[in-house]
Amino acid sequence: MAEQHPLLVKAEQIAANLHSFSHPWNPNSELTGTQLGKTVGLQRTGVNFIRVPPGKESFIYHSHHREEEWIYILSGRGVAEIDGTELEVGAGDFMGFPTPSVAHHLKNTGDEDLVYLAGGENLDIEIAEFPRLKKRMIRREGAIDIYDFADAKPFEPLDT
Repeated sequence: MAEQHPLLVKAEQIAANLHSFSHPWNPNSELTGTQLGKTVGLQRTGVNFIRVPPGKESFIYHSHHREEEWIYILSGRGVAEIDGTELEVGAGDFMGFPTPSVAHHLKNTGDEDLVYLAGGENLDIEIAEFPRLKKRMIRREGAIDIYDFADAKPFEPLDT
């Protein structure tokens, strides 16, 4: 029986591929994880394995305009902030953010790692907002642009 296959990620391979990262706008963001979906060649959907240490946070309070996102807690305890409301979460809990989504964020308030699977769509264009920072991100064709809400101008068609 074959031990390896490009469409299978074994537990040992997941452990070996873990790397740490954080969100540059949140000094309390600290995660260790790996992109499982990309490892097996998924292109339209992402699946990620993530660990957040006690007292740390996932990314930053944000919302999505185009890409749906979901989170399934495997172990640990935390607080999910969803649309301004803080909710306790733990093993077996599932969150889904259909688009356009409300702002959301995850913090580890427990004494052990908060471990979860997170995933969603991988579209060619995404718009995300960071309401507390009053910033908007537009990702297209591999480029990421960040705009301040204050710089937005309403569209007014040219008179012809």
